Amino acid sequence: MRKMGKDYYSILGIQKGASDDEIKKAYRKQALKYHPDKNKSPDAEEKFKEIAEAYDVLSDPKKKDVYDKFGEDGLKGGAGGGSANGPGFTYTFQGDPHAMFAEFFGGRDPFEHFFGRVGGGANEDMDVDDPFLNFGMGGLGRGRPFGMHGGHGGRMEKKQDPPVTHDLRVSLEEVFSGCTKKMKISRKRLNPDGRTTRSEDKILTVEVKKGWKEGTKVTFPREGDETPTNIPADIVFVVRDKPHPLFRRDGSDIIYPARVSLKEALCGCTVKTPTLDGRTLTLPIQDIIRPGMKRRFTGEGLPLPKTPDRRGDIIVEFEVKFPERLSQNARDTIAQVLPSS
Repeated sequence: MRKMGKDYYSILGIQKGASDDEIKKAYRKQALKYHPDKNKSPDAEEKFKEIAEAYDVLSDPKKKDVYDKFGEDGLKGGAGGGSANGPGFTYTFQGDPHAMFAEFFGGRDPFEHFFGRVGGGANEDMDVDDPFLNFGMGGLGRGRPFGMHGGHGGRMEKKQDPPVTHDLRVSLEEVFSGCTKKMKISRKRLNPDGRTTRSEDKILTVEVKKGWKEGTKVTFPREGDETPTNIPADIVFVVRDKPHPLFRRDGSDIIYPARVSLKEALCGCTVKTPTLDGRTLTLPIQDIIRPGMKRRFTGEGLPLPKTPDRRGDIIVEFEVKFPERLSQNARDTIAQVLPSS
């Protein structure tokens, strides 16, 4: 004869074969009766945990099926349960009974609404189902506790908050060589009771890879605020370029605006072009420089994101500085030298 271990049906005060609604109703009744905040008997905390474990198993069809066939031993990996459900099948109740209670009742305090109206305290022998049924008839449906929105096993279905987005400012030098950014965030986290929250700081580390493009996103799943009724939001950092005193970016190319005088544009010059790694490139120009003309240094730009051993280009864009005024002699000389068409 197989040893059954804990009798989850007996713990909830129901018979084997009870319906989902009967299981929910039984948990509601027993959890309210033995909640340690209201029941001061020495074994209330342990009983409250047993009730949570029983509900965790019986409200889950897969766990319930294994338990019905093989009992607690089979469910928790003993003879029968493991072999029937594949190698390594095992169950251990790791939930927080207080968090389960808060989730079941939508994060609210049911004692405030019901026990508070009958003299400020709970009678441990009272049938706690009736107040819920009456309340449900008034607005939420018979037998359905307020704050619940359906979901597996009758528990409230939590929805994840939308992503929280922050800009991650990086310099072109940091994109050129790669860097590590440490970002401090403040967030809310649930306390062990599953009901109250605390504020805490956390450092999130972003490894900026060589050549990352502006707009690259780095996601930290579920690092946002946590409450009894939500799934924390993802934290998303979006790479943004810091303004640079010399360059601007175009994908993996960097643009260097070179300003030359009208004389240099007409007579030729040598342009000294800086690089992101501190070198200087020499660009001799013999042709006439027209505004907007470009010259390219191949392979001197930013690393390519997918192949960082290759690089984009430095593109020199020429800006011609025209004089604000000319003397009459200068005008006459230019008029004689320059072609009229």
